[in-house]
Amino acid sequence: MLPQIFRFVFYPLLLVMMFSCQGTTSTQQTQPISGPNILLAISDDQSYPHTSIYGFQSVQTPAFDRIAKEGVLFTQAFAGSPGCSPSRAALLTGRHCWQLEHAGTHASFFSPKYVSYPDLLKEAGYAVGYTGKGWGPGDWKESGRANNPAGPEWNLHTLSSEEGISNKDYSANFRSFLESRDSDQPFCFWFGAHEPHRKFGDGLGLKAGKQLSSVDVPGFLPDAEVVRSDILDYCHEIEWFDKHLGHMIHLLEEAGELDNTLILVTSDNGMAFPRAKATAYEYGVHVPLAIRWGKAVPAGRTVDDLIGFVDLAPTILEATGVAHPETHPMIGKSILSLLKSDKSGIVEPARTAVFSSRERHSSSRYHTLGYPQRVMRTHEYAYIRNFKPERWPSGAPVKYGVGNYPQKDAIQKQELGPEHGGYHDIDACPTLSYLIEQRESPDVSPYFHLSVDHRPSEELFNIQEDPFCLKNLATDPTYLSVLESLRTQLMEELTKTGDPRVNENGDIWETYPRLSRLRAFPEPAWAKEHPEGVPEQPWLEKHWAKQLGN
Repeated sequence: MLPQIFRFVFYPLLLVMMFSCQGTTSTQQTQPISGPNILLAISDDQSYPHTSIYGFQSVQTPAFDRIAKEGVLFTQAFAGSPGCSPSRAALLTGRHCWQLEHAGTHASFFSPKYVSYPDLLKEAGYAVGYTGKGWGPGDWKESGRANNPAGPEWNLHTLSSEEGISNKDYSANFRSFLESRDSDQPFCFWFGAHEPHRKFGDGLGLKAGKQLSSVDVPGFLPDAEVVRSDILDYCHEIEWFDKHLGHMIHLLEEAGELDNTLILVTSDNGMAFPRAKATAYEYGVHVPLAIRWGKAVPAGRTVDDLIGFVDLAPTILEATGVAHPETHPMIGKSILSLLKSDKSGIVEPARTAVFSSRERHSSSRYHTLGYPQRVMRTHEYAYIRNFKPERWPSGAPVKYGVGNYPQKDAIQKQELGPEHGGYHDIDACPTLSYLIEQRESPDVSPYFHLSVDHRPSEELFNIQEDPFCLKNLATDPTYLSVLESLRTQLMEELTKTGDPRVNENGDIWETYPRLSRLRAFPEPAWAKEHPEGVPEQPWLEKHWAKQLGN
């Protein structure tokens, strides 16, 4: 343990000297590191409103509920993207996904020039670490970073677990992290559960005693037993995440550090079901959020302000007194004043909109092309711009070969797999299989087509009346003025913040390599008719050669 005089006098001076000699990405820190601890707990693929405090009966989340009751429960929080890697990048940097180059798409790189809040807190003297899933999937090592953007890894402890659930002992890893630091050193820890990411253990929800009758099936899915059971398995995994969160809260209580810890609990994007994850609809980007910080945050409030992921990193920096990066500054706005208010409902009316985006998700189309989307969400409306409506939104219906990834000979011989076997932007699951198998059924067909059909270039939904985004109002003359206003506002935001999609450089997104495995798809009609519309992808041929062993 460092002597107090060293910690509070010489250590800050040493930091300043180091920054002066070596340079730093943030304004020099000249004050002792006396800010609060930071614990960010983030589940993997969980939609709002799937916690018990929001009223969802199929799941019990006492730890999340406690954070909400002893702090603030948010009803209008939105992820940076409906996919994990870019969404986490937005949260870590306070910048929109389209401002992060490779890190703004899925399974690529994360340039060190985009500084994360754990980077900054580590520079300021915080103990930093993560357990479970940090930023990813993607390659931060080849990007030139010393650590995962979420911090150094703490994944030493494991345990026995059920099918589909990670064997990482998150709470034991958190305990080891706490024990490793100087007892007076503030910490910044990222708890990234792998749950409720697919694959789920089939039937675990029912085996745990959950009831099919308790499930509130969202309006974009058919009300069938297989869907209800799939949702119960999803809820079972949410409870695993919540269980470890509860253990971590208890560890902080034991250490006497709970009230000096700013705890933020959320998810990276929505549930891994059709028309949710990897879409710009509500159940793809609308996520749970609860925040607690002892007496610094008046408790027992429900706040309806619009909160984006880009707002969280600036909030953490303001709470800790750590300066923003000098280059590539954070675009989000701190919500600390909102947290410290004693009001509920809409606290800061000036927060009129949040933004989210999507580029490539999985390898789901010809040449692994993405499906670029931008969404602007106000209190009343969701406006979605689909920049390439000729592409299949959930993946092309047919690919070469069978199974998850194609065989070499199937690609070389261009052997087509089964019809409707290429929707890989939807995670493989019983619900998707049911939609495909029952697609001719009058009761199921509408849901199948909602999930996989082409979409227009613009979509507009009245969220107050249509929370499941089922009725597109973009062609309704009654909403023409609303459509034009939201279109203008979105384009102004994208232009102001330098989105390549609106500055005639949108194809740059296709030049960022996908580092995970690829699938092969037949050339679509639009590409045959307009070959000039197929972006150049210098990385693609080399990647295929490596994957196929050529």
